[in-house]
Amino acid sequence: MTRPSAAPTGVPTATPGQTTHPPVAVAARLSVEPTPPSAPPAVAPPSRAPASAPPQQVTVAIAPESSPAPRYRIQVRNVGNAPVDTTVRQELPPGSSPTAISAGGRSTRAGGSTTEVTWRLRLPAHSSTTLGTALAATAPGQPLTAPACAFTSDGTRPYDCATATWKAAAAPAAEVTEAPPWRRYPVLLAGLAVLLLISVALVWVWRRRRAGRVTASALASRSGPDGGRGTIYPRPAAPTATRRRRTPPVWLLVGAAVAVLAGVVGTAGWTATRQVSAIDTQKQPTSGAWMGTGVTGPVGVPLRESAFEFTVYRMSCGAPGTAGKADGRSCQATVGVRNVTGDHQPWHGQLQRAYLPGGRWVSTDESATRAANLGRDIFADPMAAGSRMVLPLVFTVDGRDPPQQLELRSGVFSAGVRVHMP
Repeated sequence: MTRPSAAPTGVPTATPGQTTHPPVAVAARLSVEPTPPSAPPAVAPPSRAPASAPPQQVTVAIAPESSPAPRYRIQVRNVGNAPVDTTVRQELPPGSSPTAISAGGRSTRAGGSTTEVTWRLRLPAHSSTTLGTALAATAPGQPLTAPACAFTSDGTRPYDCATATWKAAAAPAAEVTEAPPWRRYPVLLAGLAVLLLISVALVWVWRRRRAGRVTASALASRSGPDGGRGTIYPRPAAPTATRRRRTPPVWLLVGAAVAVLAGVVGTAGWTATRQVSAIDTQKQPTSGAWMGTGVTGPVGVPLRESAFEFTVYRMSCGAPGTAGKADGRSCQATVGVRNVTGDHQPWHGQLQRAYLPGGRWVSTDESATRAANLGRDIFADPMAAGSRMVLPLVFTVDGRDPPQQLELRSGVFSAGVRVHMP
């Protein structure tokens, strides 16, 4: 009788009612050990791309008309796929008032001596409308700049802005050039003085030579055979005139030295005056020591500095207490910024300043500016080359007086631009 062989060691035996597993599967299961999860692959941090303007849903274009009185055409276009409610505002120059407004617009006093015209529009998708204004100015014939902006329905965030300057069509007239004051051209005066002294010296030399010729001819005539009262033998030698070294008179030397000295001093003074006049002490902290030349202009006029072209379209200030303080107020400037260089350009909120009466100034309120731009930090990334943005800048000021000037700069060493508030 054959006895059954023993089961291999380490392999479980089957009992009645129990399912057996193949030895290979059991061995594979016993040999597999849990492994710790591998670390996720390192991801490189995203590079900071230059900031670009968000896509605009509404665009604005403005153009002056060729008319005896100031007139403007404003075209507002909805380039999106959905209807848009927008508020269009046109800032009028100080001292002007509207005489005609199209499409149901109305004029309101914006503060001080300025007036603005406001339209509330609903633009269907891919549609445009044309608005118009006619103005009357206190000084007829003067150029007038009247920018226009399209805002969101609540009138806080700008979609787009544009500006235009109306100029009267004058008949061509002969150009009259006014002679500049002589005191502004010391170099020319010094040159004329030197020419005058040279002419005097030439006349003096010519007269001396002429006098010498006359003396020589007179001596020669007296020493001739018939010039005396008799003949003396042996005849004495004819006297010869003593040749003296001709030297200019003292007054001529002194005058020439004074003229040259005056020319040098005048040239140095004129150069120093021009350099000093380029440094405007009223442009603190901007001065002639910065890179480039500071530019000053009114609202609505594009002003260019070393890297950016700034255009301030509008400035509005809330009532006292709107900035969270009893005596503080929030002032929002609608500014267009264009990068006119071929490189990415950073800019900083602390370099954008609003000047108050008395010379005090405040920098951009960056938290309020971020809130006005729907949480977007406009100073975080550099501006792309050739890009343009229209955005609000918020300044928190103390007191009831609004800012008198804005100073906008691209970099620390840029001279920047200064915009006078009306």
